[in-house]
Formats: sequence, C-alpha cells, structure tokens
Amino acid sequence: MLPRGRPRALGAAALLLLLLLLGFLLFGGDLGCERRKRGGRAGAPGCFPGPLMPRVPPDGRLRRAAALDGDPGAGPGDHNRSDCGPPPPRPSKCELLHVAIVCAGHNSSRDVITLVKSMLFYRKNPLHLHLVTDAVARNILEMLFHTWMVPAVRVSFYNADELKSQVSWIPNKHYSGLYGLMKLVLPSALPTELAHVIVLDTDVTFASDISELWALFAHFSDTQAIGLVENQSDWYLGNLWKNHRPWPALGRGFNTGVILLRLDRLRQAGWEQMWRLTARRELLTLPATSLADQDIFNAVIKEHPGLVQPLPCVWNVQLSDHTLAERCYSAASDLKVIHWNSPKKLQVKNKHVEFFRNFYLTFLEYDGNLLRRELFGCPSQPPPGAEQLQQALAQLNEEDPCFEFRQQQLTVHRVHVTFLPHEPPPPRPHDVTLVAQLSMDRLQMLEALCRHWPGPMSLALYLTDAEAQQFLRFIEASPVLAARQDVAYHVVYREGPLYPVNQLRNVALAQALTPYVFLSDIDFLPAYSLYDYLRASIEQLGLGSQRKAALVVPAFETLHYRFSFPHSKVELLALLDVGALYTFRYHEWPRGHAPTDYARWREAQAPYRVQWAADYEPYVVVPRDCPRYDPRFVGFGWNKVAHIVELDAQEYELLVLPEAFTIHLPHAPSLDISRFRSSPTYRDCLQALKDEFHQDLSRHHGAAALKYLPALQQPQSPARD
Repeated sequence: MLPRGRPRALGAAALLLLLLLLGFLLFGGDLGCERRKRGGRAGAPGCFPGPLMPRVPPDGRLRRAAALDGDPGAGPGDHNRSDCGPPPPRPSKCELLHVAIVCAGHNSSRDVITLVKSMLFYRKNPLHLHLVTDAVARNILEMLFHTWMVPAVRVSFYNADELKSQVSWIPNKHYSGLYGLMKLVLPSALPTELAHVIVLDTDVTFASDISELWALFAHFSDTQAIGLVENQSDWYLGNLWKNHRPWPALGRGFNTGVILLRLDRLRQAGWEQMWRLTARRELLTLPATSLADQDIFNAVIKEHPGLVQPLPCVWNVQLSDHTLAERCYSAASDLKVIHWNSPKKLQVKNKHVEFFRNFYLTFLEYDGNLLRRELFGCPSQPPPGAEQLQQALAQLNEEDPCFEFRQQQLTVHRVHVTFLPHEPPPPRPHDVTLVAQLSMDRLQMLEALCRHWPGPMSLALYLTDAEAQQFLRFIEASPVLAARQDVAYHVVYREGPLYPVNQLRNVALAQALTPYVFLSDIDFLPAYSLYDYLRASIEQLGLGSQRKAALVVPAFETLHYRFSFPHSKVELLALLDVGALYTFRYHEWPRGHAPTDYARWREAQAPYRVQWAADYEPYVVVPRDCPRYDPRFVGFGWNKVAHIVELDAQEYELLVLPEAFTIHLPHAPSLDISRFRSSPTYRDCLQALKDEFHQDLSRHHGAAALKYLPALQQPQSPARD
C-alpha cells in the first residue's frame, strides 16, 4: 500500500542523518580535494572530489603511462583525475534518468533490490530501469516492481537469452559467466532512441543521489562516449604475482562496475565491430577474459583512448582483494558509490570493511515500503493500479470500527517470489506441491516439514526486510533446508496491523508448478508416506479432466511438544485410542472437521464422499487452477471456511482419503487469535466480512448461494484456536 502519514518520512530522514554522521566519523578531518595552487581550501563547499591518486615520488621515478588522447606527458593516474572545481550542474528536477543493469538468477536478483533501495533513498529524479535478465530474474523482478508500486520508476525488461549468442564465443574465467559479458552489447540491445545510460553492476551501493552521477555526462568532450573510474588495484599492471598476464589497459585500467555510456556516439563509432575485433585479436594470445567485460573495455580503450572520460574515484570505491581504494576514500570529502567487486563480497579483507558492511546492511534491511515516495512537482504516470488503490483508500472511513480490516484488504504487499535458489520439479502428470504460509515465529517448523514431505513445496513467508535476511541465514545454517532445492520460498513483505493470511496463501498457490496442490498449514506435519499416496490416489481417482474433486486429508492433533509420530494409519489409531492424539480441534471447534466423519474413516478402505456443512474447513488436495482464497479475510477467522464454501459452490466433490492423515503440532497462540478471543469488535468485523462474502457469493452463484446463508449467520466461538 502507498505510505501515509509522517512517521515513515521521519524515519527516512533519521536514517540519512545517521549515514552522514557515520561517514563524518570515519572520514572526517582533512578529507576533501587536495589543495590546489589556486588557493582553494581542502573540502571547500562545491569542491569536486578528486580521484584515486597514486603516490608519485618527488623525483618522478615512476614511469609515466600512456595518457588519454595521446598525451605522452601525463603521469600515472592523471587520466583519472578531475580538477577541484565546481561540480557540473545537476539534471533538471524532473529529467528522466536511465539505468541499465544485467541480472541473472536468484541471488543476483536479491542484490539488485539492495542496489535499487540505495538509489531510491537518495534519488530526486524519475528513473527508468533497463533490466537485462534471464527468465528466473525476470519472473522475480517483474512481480517485485509490480507490487512495490514506487512512484516515478519505470522498468523495462530485455531477454538475456537472446543476447547470449553475441558473447558466447568469448572464453571467460570470471564467476559472472556469460552474463558478465553482456554490458558489451548494451548499445545494440537498448532502444535506439536512448542516447545516455548509467550502467551498474548488481554489487554496488549508492551513497549519494544518482543525479550527481548523471551530471558527469556534461564533462564529456565531443568524442568521449564512455565514463569510467580508474581500477583501484594493480591488476592491470601485471605485478600481483609471478607470470600474471592481464589484458592490455591504460596504466591501472578502468573498472566497469559503474559506467556512463553515450550510446548514440558508440553506435556512430561502430562499437560492436570495434570491441569484437579487439577481443578476437587479444584472444589469439590470451586464453580467456579474467574480469569479463572489463578486460575487453580496457583493451578497446587502450587502442582508442579518446573514447573514455575518467570519473572521480568516489563514484566507484572498489573493495576488491587487492584494493588501493583507501587512497581514494581517505582523501575524499564524501563517497558516492561502494562497489563490492571481490568474489568474497562482504567477507573481503579490508581494515575499514566494518564501516562499508554496515552501510550496505543499512539498505539490505531497510524497509522498502518507505521508498514509495512521491516526487512532488514531477508529474509521472502512476504505477499500474495505483490510482484505483488511492481512490479506494480515500473512500474508507477512519472512524469505522473495522477500518483496519478494510485498509489491510486494500494493502498491496511487496512480493519477492523464489527468494532463494529453486529448481522447478520435473513435469509429472500427477505431481503435488504442498502449499502453506508462515511468519517468522514458525520457521522452526521447516526442518520437520522437509523430513515429512519429500516433494515440492511453495511457501509464502510474511516478513520484514530485516527478517528476510534472518530467514536467509537460517536456511544457510541448516543442512536439511539448504539441501532442498525443490522448496520455493516467497517473501511477502510485512505491512499493516493484521496478518494477510489468504493473500499469503494465494501467493504460494500461484507459484506452485505442479498440476495439483495440497493446501496445508505450516503447523501440520503430513504422514511420511502422504506425498506418494496422494500422487497414486490422484491417478486412481481420475482427477482433473475426468473428475472435479477435492481430496480431504483427515486432520489430527497432539497436545504434546514431543511425541512419536505414527508411520501408518494403524499406529495413528493406536495413539488416538490412548489419548495421545485427537481429531483436530475436537475439544474447541469440532464443527470445523466433523463432516470428515472420523468414525467412518477408522474403518474405510476406499475413498468416500462427504457433504459440505457449516464451518467445514478440511485440508484438501485440488488442481492448481482451483479457486483462490478470498483476500478480504485477514487476521483470524473464516479464511479457510470461505474457501471450502467456494469449492462447494463450484461443485467440487469432497472425497476423504482412507490412508491419508496430517497432524497439528502445538504452538503459542498468534496475536490475531488473541485479539479475536478478547475483542467483540474484532468478531463483529469478522461477521461483517462474512455478510459481504455471502453477498458476493449470491452475485456469482445466484439462488444456489442460499444454502450457505445459515452458516454465515452463525456466531463464531471465541474459544476456537
């Protein structure tokens, strides 16, 4: 939902102040541009920060490198230096800035989000993101940006698979693989009408307004087309180890984590032919690229130095293994972009790494909802659905006792599907995905669930940005969970006071990839044999095109935190007979599962049909294209009941499976159930939602919906868990 009120804006301002204070504490003192003969004092207002400057001995013993534009007198590092003068004028307030990023896979998609958060935090201009992605990253990022609904941000996607053939002939030893070469083809891949673009690696973090970087296009001469920061290591000098032979470069060369591209000039200069000829020639004597596109960019620049405009070092502070970046940030008034360009990323060895790591973690865990900020005075097309959402919110009455229910129903949550690497299951005609939802306080259920259910799972998690990182560490620390590539985790970011249980279920359901789904809850453990049994039952009963049915999995519960889980129906019945197990909610809400007819199930040898009854809420197996859950039911109460009503209204048979079972484990009550039990207003609001649900049911199903009216009018017991 779009943010409302002042507290969030204050939080963002406080964060900005904290970041500035951290920078001052670490780099304060004599930071700033070096003193110039013109008499300007170091760090003076308007001083344009200088770049990485190699220390040149007074006697000039260091050999001078070839300079840009053929100036043989330029010293080492001079080609990557800006005079300490006034900064270039920023783009106009509403000028659209274009940013291109290559992104592939699950992990890279998470990195992009942190990068984008840092851009959005500081930005004052509309942005157009051009994302070159594989199918995995597009599926993730398309959903994320659609649900993020950030004003004045456009996103365009380009199919990386269509570009692979243009770079696949280049042997590359860099961990980025083929995708690390794709920046070379951006001039031809991006729209021909696009003349300027900032190109970023996914592992950079902004510490300043990106419009300041865009403003550096004004420094380009008439022939310059590529803006780069000098490489902040001795890699291209070839002296890091014995027999190290890098690609050719001017001096230390340039790093391509941050690039300004004049696409129009590159196209006019024949860029595609230029880099291809250079790469083919160098590959005659070099086995492969070591640093992907960066090697080829540097080789081209060595041959055509007039193409490059050196940028101040603060726009790409490189934290690599052999970094010399301290020369930059110890002499700069402020930093602009931090670049984690080591394969070790946040674990890189650097004496100031804790500062940089904390800066990165600030954005990693920052609440992305706070970045849905309007750019006042800049008219732009609103995100899809934003206008309708604002109109619906404006119609709400804040004096309504059920206001928070109404508001929560309208909330559009950010959704990050397949948050972790995931391997889709191979196509099988009767396969079943377990679908469930959970919050942070149920993470401990995951390992046991993975042991009980060997098949694919689709799980929606309701988390804050910070909790999402805790969840990531939780998975990485568990050998059981880390080994399961067939479990898809989808993060729905927390917003609002009530738990959006049915919205979470719908996210998990929509992402299931098998023909059938087992609609469960996270605090249930299925029988060890249930996965195989369900697939066999689906085939035997001819579900799908031959039969429209929901298979009921009988639910039981234990009141003990530790008990011996039954391996068969016979063992379960023995536990039931001695009181170690009960039918689910037998003591508090027997109506929820009584229609399953447990007495009949004890003796059943074949599936049997049961009739819908009021408040029936069994756990069922249905086709993936089944009706979705009704999202109006938030918090506690009637969320599963309404779904079973809809299945019955659409004439699904309810078939109880004789050998299937699932067992509920005990846990502390949720906040929503506590509110349901203690608040008459909460229960009144739930009744209002039930009445509205029946009105919609009547519109869709006509007179057939009358059978459900008595059930909707029955009060719900506050004792129910």
